[in-house]
Amino acid sequence: MSQRTAQLLACGVVAGPLFLVVWLVQALTRDGFDPARHPISLLSLGELGWIQIANFVVTGLLYVACAIGMRRALREGRGSAWGPLLVGALGIGLVMGGVFVTDAGAGFPPGAPAGAPPAISWHGMLHQAGFVLALIGTIAAALVLARRFAAHGQRGWMWASVAAVVAILVVSAWPDLDSLSLRLVAATAVQFGFVGAVASRLMRGLATTAPAPARHT
Repeated sequence: MSQRTAQLLACGVVAGPLFLVVWLVQALTRDGFDPARHPISLLSLGELGWIQIANFVVTGLLYVACAIGMRRALREGRGSAWGPLLVGALGIGLVMGGVFVTDAGAGFPPGAPAGAPPAISWHGMLHQAGFVLALIGTIAAALVLARRFAAHGQRGWMWASVAAVVAILVVSAWPDLDSLSLRLVAATAVQFGFVGAVASRLMRGLATTAPAPARHT
């Protein structure tokens, strides 16, 4: 049981770095894409858009798997149900972001309108809903887990959870449109880093509580 749980938690450790590496490779190689101007979601468009679509979906499914592992590892007590459920919401939001693509704009892909799209399509609205679900899910999960850490006297982890929420909100909402795309990448990195850190901590907890192998005489 603990080995399977550890494998599920490991999904949350690798998901964030995988997503960001795939984004970075595309940001540096896709013709016409400017990471300083174009949000991640625009990479889902064009001939190679399937790469980012897969990136969203695979990363989302990894976080859903991580949420299952967190539920197994937390077992009972404050936040043991809602914490994993909200991490699962992060995963579902990412899957939605992949399945329902955004609308072209800001000149990407080449030939798209130079500014905002003239109208938001139904799939564009669902894409935005997925983004909001992922953001709110992560923030709420961090707050729920902060309460759990506080109840267990783990003050360092409690303040780290609160700091993650503050960082996500400040970086996302900073009033500078020129840096918005890169700030959203930074906020995403904080979101994924927080979940990965908690998953890694739970994995270490499983290792320390695992029963010692039986000795054969």
